[in-house]
Amino acid sequence: MTQPIEIGRLLRAGTTSFVAGCRVNQLDAPSFGALVRAPLGGGYQIFGIIHDIHIDDDGLVRQLVTADNIRDEVMKDNRERRIVPVEMSVLAVGYEQDGKIHHLLPPRPPLSLDVIFKCDDNDIARFTEKFGYFRHILNNQEIPVGEVVAAHILQAQSAHKDKSWQERAMHEVITLLRDDYPTLMSVLGALSDVSA
Repeated sequence: MTQPIEIGRLLRAGTTSFVAGCRVNQLDAPSFGALVRAPLGGGYQIFGIIHDIHIDDDGLVRQLVTADNIRDEVMKDNRERRIVPVEMSVLAVGYEQDGKIHHLLPPRPPLSLDVIFKCDDNDIARFTEKFGYFRHILNNQEIPVGEVVAAHILQAQSAHKDKSWQERAMHEVITLLRDDYPTLMSVLGALSDVSA
């Protein structure tokens, strides 16, 4: 079994979404569209999909962007020892309780400073076996739906041994969006890049 990859700790949470923070030097683990999990103990964990990665500025960065000829060691120091966290916005898409996956909103959100892990291939394959969680993504008007779906499908396909998973996932998206033409076209446009 592979060692779980910790990608951050919870900053704030609600039933539908949560925000995790990490150091800049941890940024190579999380990625846009990735499935993540927050284990809360007692056989209960929440699954979510990263839909935004945000890096705020601070006073030093504001001064550095206006400076001429920034030395490499100053850039390296700012990137490796930066105090302001990288924030990942995560859409809650389901939970697991006592070994059973539910594609419903979780009964309770994670708590501040809970550890957030990147899902491994086994977690991804188990959670994405069925497509009920797609409705959480497709019905959310506050995220770039097409881009999130395309990035997620591309990453999730690599976890599935069944190569038809991507095709079945795309058919499910089309079925769910059949009455929402603008969103369907946005999603299909982004998915066409995945299929190419």
